[in-house]
This record gives sequence, C-alpha cells and structure tokens, in this order.
Amino acid sequence: MKIIDLVEKGIWKQSGYVAPEFMGAVKMDANENPFSIQEPLRKKLLEEMGRVAFNRYPAAGAPELRERFAKYYGVKKDMIMLGNGSDELIQILCLALKGKIKGVLVPVPTFSMYKIIAINTGNKVVEVPLDKKFDLDVDAILDRIKSDFPALIFLSYPNSPTGNLFNRNRIEAVIKKTPGLVVIDEAYASFSGRTLLPLLKKYDNVIFLNTLSKLGMASMRLGFLIGSRDIIAQLDKVRLPYNVNSLSQTAAGFFLDYQDEFSLQVDEIVARREELYLGLKGIAGIRPYPSKANFIFFSCSFDSNRIYNSLVAEGVIVKNLNMPPLMSNCMRVTVGSKDENEAFLKALKKVTEKQGA
Repeated sequence: MKIIDLVEKGIWKQSGYVAPEFMGAVKMDANENPFSIQEPLRKKLLEEMGRVAFNRYPAAGAPELRERFAKYYGVKKDMIMLGNGSDELIQILCLALKGKIKGVLVPVPTFSMYKIIAINTGNKVVEVPLDKKFDLDVDAILDRIKSDFPALIFLSYPNSPTGNLFNRNRIEAVIKKTPGLVVIDEAYASFSGRTLLPLLKKYDNVIFLNTLSKLGMASMRLGFLIGSRDIIAQLDKVRLPYNVNSLSQTAAGFFLDYQDEFSLQVDEIVARREELYLGLKGIAGIRPYPSKANFIFFSCSFDSNRIYNSLVAEGVIVKNLNMPPLMSNCMRVTVGSKDENEAFLKALKKVTEKQGA
C-alpha cells in the first residue's frame, strides 16, 4: 500500500485553494482592504499588543469579545461564536452537521472554500449553477433538495466572485424549503450597505458568517458565526478551545474602539469602486458587472489566461476566473487605492490593445 492510499479520495482528487505570491507586484486579487492603519492609531494598536502576556493562552472562547461583537451585530452573546477567520467556522459547520440530514449544496460560481472544506470534511457536495444574471436559480435548487439533503446551503451575500446581491425573495424561498441550515455569508456586506441579519428573527434554520478580513484586518484572521442559541451551543463543542489567539482578540477589540475610522475606509473603497467600474467600462473588450462588494467581476472579449499573464508581466495581480460555461474569460479585480486602480487600468488597457491588434 502507498501512503497516498491513506488519503481520502475527495481530497487528493482536488487541487485545493491556491494563493499565488508575487513579490513587488500591485496585488489586487485577494479582496483585501488597500488601506493600512495610519499613525497615531497604528502606534496605539502596537502598544495594546505589547501588553499581551505571550506566555499565557488566549481567553478561551473570547467571552468579553463575544459580548462586545454581539452588541455590534445586535444579537445576544450566546448567539455568536468567533473563529480563526470564516474558513474555520465553515469547517466547524461541515464537521458538526452530519446527522439525519447530510451534505452540502452551493450555487456556482461562489466562494471556492465552501466546496473545498465540505469535501475535506467528508461531505457530499452538490453544485447548482446560478442563472444568466448570476442570481439564484430557485427551481434548480429546489429540485436538488430532499428530505435528507442538504444539511448546509452556503450563500454569499454579496456573492463572491460576481459581486451582486441575490434576490431576497429567492433566498427566503430556499430557506423555507430546505430541511437543513442556510448559511448566509456577509463577508462583503459592509460595502453593500445591506444585511439580512433580521432573518434570524424570522427563521430558526439561518446562520450568518462575517469577518474582519475585508475591513482592514486580514492578517488577524477573525471571523464570526451568528445563529440561534441551540445551534451555537452545539457548534461550540466542535470549536478548538484556543482557536482565536490573543493578538487577534486585541486587534478585534481595537477595531470596535475605532470602528468609525474603519468605516471611513469602507466609504473610500466604495467611492473607488465606482471610479474603477467606470474605468473598466471605458476599455474596449472589457465588460464589468455592477458590484456591491470591494471587488469588480468582469469578462473579456479576449483569452483571459493571456490577459492575466500579460498583467503579471506588467506587475499587476488580479484573479483569473476562466471557468466555462458561466465564467468563460472572466476575471475579478479588488478595488484598490487611487494609485493602484490607475496602475491596473493603465496595464489592462495596454495588454488588451495588444490582444486586439
């Protein structure tokens, strides 16, 4: 027997999530906040981190932080759980929910980690394509729902990578019909000005995910899972005891102390998003789609693989999403600073003109 034979087939058959590294490039592929914390706030954060007792474990379950973020999201303390980014919380959901109802359903295209984590935790995964407007195909989703499937349906709101908001009535139609839980991932909600959190009071089979990663603290890896007390109590048994480190907890508290400053960055990103969208519309062969997130999804009249490689050569990194049929020759670019957006648009215009020549 080979060692590889010990690995579950679903794992070795997939390629996993790849995060490419390019030194010195304008990085616009990971949906990060382009703005860092400025002085004197940066100094204050470092001073707070300097008071962390590095020889001690972090507060297990982060009870004080949970209470503060419960107020931030307008829920009770026992309705929220913190994780090492949203990815860990997705993993906890996929590990825990394997009772009489099993499996995971995801619309496509969407955040790739839903499928990757579901497969890695031994779940059956069913993918249902979005419609031509990148909205939920409710009839197709309902056709796949059975009395024992699925335990989890993941919906990104706004959706990644398309940037649009699914129709609320379609979302509620899915919630009403599924025998399992509908997980609404609002990682990009701050850029849309919209949230579906009030659905918690209407349905007991809805769970929400959120994160600080898109708001300027990607390096801290802090995510939030919000749901009913009963389900949080069970999921908390799966959570590892010290899953959120002390520095991340300190940074999260700092975020709450100075949330107005971070809100200003969100406003700046939204303004830059509209400028970037108009800039993309002005480039021949490029079709951008309206976005409610901190990125813009666009299609090319050219081979996106060649466009991507040409952009890399120009020192600009975006996300290549050339996956037929729904995303043939499509790409996604993170909204950057004014200088980053201008550098990207200049490079894209240059490489597309060469392609069209």
